[in-house]
Amino acid sequence: MTTTIHGSAVIEFRGVGLTYPGPPAVHALHPCDLRIADGEFVTVVGPSGSGKSTLLNIAGLLDTPTQGQYLLNGIDTAALSATRLAALRGERIGFVFQAFHLLPHRSALENVELAMVYRAVPRPQRRARAAAVLERVGLAHRAAALPTQMSGGERQRVAVARALVGEPSLLLCDEPTGNLDSATSASLLELLDTLHRDGMTIVVITHDRQVAQHGQRTITIRDGVLHDSAHRSEAA
Repeated sequence: MTTTIHGSAVIEFRGVGLTYPGPPAVHALHPCDLRIADGEFVTVVGPSGSGKSTLLNIAGLLDTPTQGQYLLNGIDTAALSATRLAALRGERIGFVFQAFHLLPHRSALENVELAMVYRAVPRPQRRARAAAVLERVGLAHRAAALPTQMSGGERQRVAVARALVGEPSLLLCDEPTGNLDSATSASLLELLDTLHRDGMTIVVITHDRQVAQHGQRTITIRDGVLHDSAHRSEAA
């Protein structure tokens, strides 16, 4: 099922599917069409094993579809080498995971800086950009703190800052509130809403229907089959 969306596409699936060879073959994602426009906030829901992670991994260039064509910002990803795919992922996509994945003995500022090391950004620029993005997520005052000295919500904000520092066109979040209490989750969702209002394209995988309501539309996946909802008038 496909929803028609106006504006340039960040994600465009054309008959994209992923099947793991058997026997028996496993259809992790049945062939589907999907278009996510620049500046959209889309949430993805479905039971465990439904195909949510497969969808995210394909969109994030972590898995390669076995069927169809995936265009990221209009670029045909099937035509790219593994090296170019890795570079495109680093240039265009920011990831936020449930488990934070911060280095425990590095400060918040250093954790964000490390995202730019392999992009050959000079150290003074790395420091300035990391400080600026920490301020953007409301953590300028915690730049010197270690992850072990921070709350779960603060650590997740550092993870968001790390994802944003490369100025991606797409932010992919995998259960970003999964390790947070309800109050901290609400604070993180406010941050995502702010990023969306600033023009960021966001895709969030979640089991939480309240989280899903923050999207402009919700994609449901069950048994590898994608169901793309109609637009909601406003993000919740």
